[in-house]
Amino acid sequence: MIVTTTTTVEGKPVQEYLGVVSGEAILGANIFRDFFAGISDIVGGRSGAYEEVLRRGRDTAIAEMESEARARGANAVVGVDLDYESLGSNGSMLMVTASGTAVKL
Repeated sequence: MIVTTTTTVEGKPVQEYLGVVSGEAILGANIFRDFFAGISDIVGGRSGAYEEVLRRGRDTAIAEMESEARARGANAVVGVDLDYESLGSNGSMLMVTASGTAVKL
């Protein structure tokens, strides 16, 4: 399945639009990851633990979106948008949403 942020796929005209599809992932951050991310923020550098959570959330949301597109008979999703949002009383959860338009090329 082709998944792209562009509205077209070069050399492959859209034959049919099948509607908006989306996928969501909500992930919790645990206390140990928060602690080590805090240390990384204090001493500088990147927080590998949070980067992994973001990556996993993105991959899960895109996979769900692709699954919905396949169920509609699509072979591509165009115009994909990814959104990230923190949830919970203290931002302890992360929501990743992927949405786009399912199409047949």
